[in-house]
Amino acid sequence: MTTIYEPAIHLQQVSFSVKDKAILKSITGSFPKGKITTLVGPSGAGKTTLLKMCNGLLSPTDGLILIDNQTITTYEPTTLRKHVGIALQAAPMIAGTVFDNLALPLTLQGKKLTQQDAIQYLLDVGLDASFLHRATNELSGGQRQKVSIARTLINQSSILLLDEITSALDRQSVQDIEALIVSLNKNYNVTIIWITHNLQQALSIGHYTWVMMDGELIETGESSLLKAPTNPRVAEFIQGVNA
Repeated sequence: MTTIYEPAIHLQQVSFSVKDKAILKSITGSFPKGKITTLVGPSGAGKTTLLKMCNGLLSPTDGLILIDNQTITTYEPTTLRKHVGIALQAAPMIAGTVFDNLALPLTLQGKKLTQQDAIQYLLDVGLDASFLHRATNELSGGQRQKVSIARTLINQSSILLLDEITSALDRQSVQDIEALIVSLNKNYNVTIIWITHNLQQALSIGHYTWVMMDGELIETGESSLLKAPTNPRVAEFIQGVNA
């Protein structure tokens, strides 16, 4: 029997074009609440564009996006981005210390972050208090990603969008970030949507997987579909990646 999950995000015939070039083509599907969905596919498939639409950084040319059954356009932008956090591959930071970066989401809301709370957020992502006043330009790639994720946690986002956040990291840092994301999902019921080029990561971390190609959603289902895809284009893609 197939389990039906409430959607955290639902897309209905979502398309996006730039100067008559179709980037996304009539995407319809749902990301289940409280689950990890991985997005895979070749470069240029439209995955990052789709992710940016899910927290309002881009708006669809056509179609509807619902966040928790509410049309995305009804959210005030700062409310939306507090609810739907995003962490990018580059883990962009403002100049200054780790504390400055952690405090930023609350500063933008006219609030203050206490040092005690900041330390707890660092501990939540596997960093200790000694990082609090360290300059961000002294951090390794893995440490920057952990700070970036901690910064999204401060908003207490119930949905977290991840775009290739481990692609430039060493193996130990990748394992640390994977364990962190699994923990956030399990302990805080955070809905995770994760773009990755690592098919083994998509298979081992994801509950569900979307396969995108040429701006289209080609196949969806439990992440085990990556072991035995039913779509011949997906099978060819996986074979090419694993070759």
